[in-house]
Amino acid sequence: MDYKDYYKILGVAKTASADDLKKAYRKLARKFHPDVNPGDKDAERRCKEVTEAYEVVGDPEKRRKYDELGANWKSFERAQAAGQNPFAGGGPFGGARWNTQGGGGGFRTISEDDARRMFGGDPFSDFFQTFFGGRGGASAGHRQSRRRRGRDIEHELTLTLEQAYTGVTQRLTLTNGGHVRSVDVRIPAGVGEGSRVRIAGKGEQGSADGAAGDLFLRVKQMEHAVYERKGRDLYMKAEVPLTTAVLGGEVNLQTIAGKAVRLKIPATTQQGQVFRVKGAGMPSLRKGGVHGHLYATVNVRLPSRVGVEARKHYEALADLGEASDTP
Repeated sequence: MDYKDYYKILGVAKTASADDLKKAYRKLARKFHPDVNPGDKDAERRCKEVTEAYEVVGDPEKRRKYDELGANWKSFERAQAAGQNPFAGGGPFGGARWNTQGGGGGFRTISEDDARRMFGGDPFSDFFQTFFGGRGGASAGHRQSRRRRGRDIEHELTLTLEQAYTGVTQRLTLTNGGHVRSVDVRIPAGVGEGSRVRIAGKGEQGSADGAAGDLFLRVKQMEHAVYERKGRDLYMKAEVPLTTAVLGGEVNLQTIAGKAVRLKIPATTQQGQVFRVKGAGMPSLRKGGVHGHLYATVNVRLPSRVGVEARKHYEALADLGEASDTP
């Protein structure tokens, strides 16, 4: 088992204050969080490391023990394996007194249970569990085995754009360890590709009186025939007749909510011109009442055939164009 330098993992000095530790942890946790880096195993590993590091040095008592441990961690491990309390008066570290410069009342951003829910299973390393996880005695190990928390379960869920817009309740059939069960889950409005929805207590059942794990749903979004989604904004083509593009007018659009919108087209509108319909996009997942926008790109629709009478008018327009070019 290798010694873990938690200060190095957080990128701070051993003398760092509680505020410095908190700032370093928050910065790294945001950078490597699984929701920010979906599917990135290296980022998940780094997030586990910084979470574990702050679980120790962000807690004044654990930090004191960790600093006392220092380079003598092998002696600590041997003492604990022998059933001794290494930090008691008679233990190898019992008489030490250190100034951690951490102040009172450490800052806690995430608990061990939170980390288990985020990463599944046991989120912390063997080094952490040996020295800070309560593995020292048989009775503690027995209690831990009796109260083992159930594992978290990952499940992929495919939604249509309309379902992602309104939110949806679905009944899922889950198979785990040979057992089949049904679970009703509520998916909030605004989820998108890669969103991770946590359903508390719907994972694997724990042993004895241990808590159940959580169910994490990874959202996949189906492609839509009309709209393309980019974050909260939607993009679509607006079919505009040639005469409307030249003379101006209106065209009808339909939003993802099913509402009809009359889009005003100014005279001499060009192919590819983009118009915005404010607030007609997807809802925000975290801010109630906030929506993205709908962007309509003009596709000037040319006639598929030109009759005799229409041809005369187009030829007259061509003559007018040539005449206007004459000095």
